[in-house]
Amino acid sequence: MHFDLSSKITLERIPERYYKPTDLIEKIRQTQYEKIETEIFDEPLLASGQIAAEIASLIKKKKAAKANCVLGLSGGSTPLFVYDELVRLHREEGLSFENVIVFNITEFYPVPDPQSHSNTRLLKEYLIDKVNIKKENFHTFSPAATSNLNHFCYDYENQIDRKGGLDLVLVSVGLVGNLAYNEPGSNIGSRTRLMLLDNESRRDLKQFYSNSGNIPAYAFTVGLSSIMNAGQVILMAWGEHKANVIKKVIETKADDTVPASLLQLHKNAKVVLDVSAAQMLTRLSQPWLVGSCDWTNQLIRRAIVWLCEQTGKPILKLTNKDYNQHGLDELLVKHGSAYDVNIRIFNDLQHTISGWPGGKPNADDSNRPERATPFPKRVIVFSPHPDDDVISMGGTFQRLVDQGHEVHVAYQTSGNIAVGDDEAYRYVATMKNVAAAYCDGNLDTLIGKLDQTLDLLRNPQQYGDTIPREVLNIKGQIRREEARSACRFVGVKPENVHFLDLPFYETGQVKKGNLTEKDVQIVMQLFEDVKPHQIYVAGDLADPHGTHKVCLNAALAALDEMKATEALKDCRVWMYRGAWAEWEIDHIEMAVPISPEQLLRKRHSILKHQSQMEAAPYMGNDERLFWQRAEERNRATASLYQNLGLASYEAIEAFVEYKFK
Repeated sequence: MHFDLSSKITLERIPERYYKPTDLIEKIRQTQYEKIETEIFDEPLLASGQIAAEIASLIKKKKAAKANCVLGLSGGSTPLFVYDELVRLHREEGLSFENVIVFNITEFYPVPDPQSHSNTRLLKEYLIDKVNIKKENFHTFSPAATSNLNHFCYDYENQIDRKGGLDLVLVSVGLVGNLAYNEPGSNIGSRTRLMLLDNESRRDLKQFYSNSGNIPAYAFTVGLSSIMNAGQVILMAWGEHKANVIKKVIETKADDTVPASLLQLHKNAKVVLDVSAAQMLTRLSQPWLVGSCDWTNQLIRRAIVWLCEQTGKPILKLTNKDYNQHGLDELLVKHGSAYDVNIRIFNDLQHTISGWPGGKPNADDSNRPERATPFPKRVIVFSPHPDDDVISMGGTFQRLVDQGHEVHVAYQTSGNIAVGDDEAYRYVATMKNVAAAYCDGNLDTLIGKLDQTLDLLRNPQQYGDTIPREVLNIKGQIRREEARSACRFVGVKPENVHFLDLPFYETGQVKKGNLTEKDVQIVMQLFEDVKPHQIYVAGDLADPHGTHKVCLNAALAALDEMKATEALKDCRVWMYRGAWAEWEIDHIEMAVPISPEQLLRKRHSILKHQSQMEAAPYMGNDERLFWQRAEERNRATASLYQNLGLASYEAIEAFVEYKFK
């Protein structure tokens, strides 16, 4: 089975030659906006393999010179593939770490105990304990630091100096451009110290903690001075949620408001990215500014939309002069005139708009995004969490039901860890009071169990990283009933509501497991049972806690396994985005208009998920409530269409087709 098909989606719009130049001249031309060496790979595994190979080469080179290799390594999820590959090289190819000295470059304060989430624990679990590094050669921040913080930081810095400095630093970039935990505003001459984490960094850590109250407010970090003095620095980033900050790091002027951008001043630093993280760089997002392009219809659409934004004009008012002044004269040579290009793209965008997401019966569908037959269709809407369906495509969801299709909803995970303890306490207390007041007979056992659960919810710190099953069950049930309520509101039949509870999610911890065949088999069984004509999946790769991507991979793996079967012989797959981002307009293949009344109904369906309002502990890096994010995003898409000269709608939900055959 293929468990990471989502990593291939971006490649459909970015030709390889834009990020893998074939010669030096082409590389110089393509990277003219970039102020630091940048390497782009198809996917994180390939990039990580290359980084691991470079580290292995350095280790061997140092060993041959009878010298130690001093590495500064970071925690987080970004470098894990690198560590996995280094372990493989050790086990299968005999790479020795006897001459390697490792310094952990960040750690939370107070220093967590060995069983809690920490960078020390991660480094030991994924690398240190799996290779032959001498125990005394692993340096990290210890609980002893609390007795004299300044002295500890000074001594840690001196230990690095005594080892001759760092030969190589491997580090990822934070969402605010922080380098290690050198937050915005950090001085380039800063040394190892304790930092107060800003709000963005703390929000980014929510994914690792079952209780938001346990998120650390401080962290030790090796300073910018030590990083800038290292022999080599490799900065990594994977995923489209890093794309905006990566553009700042690589293409804007070096500035301490984006500390990672200071690596532009390093004599031997580079940035290694996957295509998703690199997608906002000029050579990928506006390749016409760096040279000749392969003008696909999709790229032409992106260029024209960009030109409209630059000129402030709708499509049909663009002139030859506009094209020539903004580097798009190549399109005029190819197509003859601005008028011809304008009409082509205007019609192309017009044909994406459809009020019939399931297809309009008895209609000419040659210029419609979805086919007219069969009608009605059997539809499966996949929802990673029990509210993504209504948040991301609530208006389309309602239209599919109202237009008579057989709509099934498949909730892929329970979403139980996203219910706050206070919210769960209220439900359990209500259950206890109802049981005591309205039920006859001996209820001592039931009330006793409810009391135990209330005690756990009153004192969540007592269960650490592993959440008790009784707490998870209550929280999961809360989310199930909210989902059922929203489905009743929309009009979905109760028997068409499916709770898949994919095993990768049900670990009892914030940290989830890997996608396995067992998860995919559950999805395959649903396909076999429903035999859908249309499927909607969450294509939101910017999900801050990663569950959307795993759920997408589960659906895509099942599609890949069953693509030749009778169950999927007449099926189309549409991808929607989540609450954090919308498809770029050059991607959009179906745009479903939403009226003011429909938008209000969508809000009401989202509000059925009361546990996910203000108290939800995993709101991400955006303070808006989910219904506010959804409405603003949908209105913004409608405004974009209007500004391009198309019809004016209250809101629009957008979709991209996933071609799996």
